[in-house]
Amino acid sequence: MKTAKIVGVISLIAGILLIVAGAVTYTMVSQQLADENIIVPDDAAFLAGDKVDGPFSAYSQADIINVHALEASGGNTYAELGDMARQAEAEGDTELAEQYSEQRGTVMNASFLRASLFTSVLAFGVSAMVIGLGVMFGLIGWALMSIKPAVARVVRDDVRDDVRVS
Repeated sequence: MKTAKIVGVISLIAGILLIVAGAVTYTMVSQQLADENIIVPDDAAFLAGDKVDGPFSAYSQADIINVHALEASGGNTYAELGDMARQAEAEGDTELAEQYSEQRGTVMNASFLRASLFTSVLAFGVSAMVIGLGVMFGLIGWALMSIKPAVARVVRDDVRDDVRVS
């Protein structure tokens, strides 16, 4: 029973540390996003007008950035614009090649912004998972620390029953 209590205490402490670490990380990411003063545009699919400071608003912002980038590029992706610029250059149309290159830069910047926002979304998810694991570790630790008193009661009750039978 001594081992169960030691493991229980360690699990309980680990659970508390995980909950605190997850909550601190979640709060830190939220605060850093909020400090950027980003507002989800009105034409977003969801959470329009919301301040970007959480996982859902960050996802919504990343989604609408993609919509705007595709609109700016005529629906062409970064790779497609590169191919189009090379083809226009090969055909001697430097003005069109330059236009595609400018659009490609816009799409590339949008991609970088989206990647940053998705990194935040991922950080929120990992933080929530760490908090959940902390709760589980804490419950397991509490359960393990509770085993000894429960087993002792069962043993005492069995001994009393044996004495009564004899």
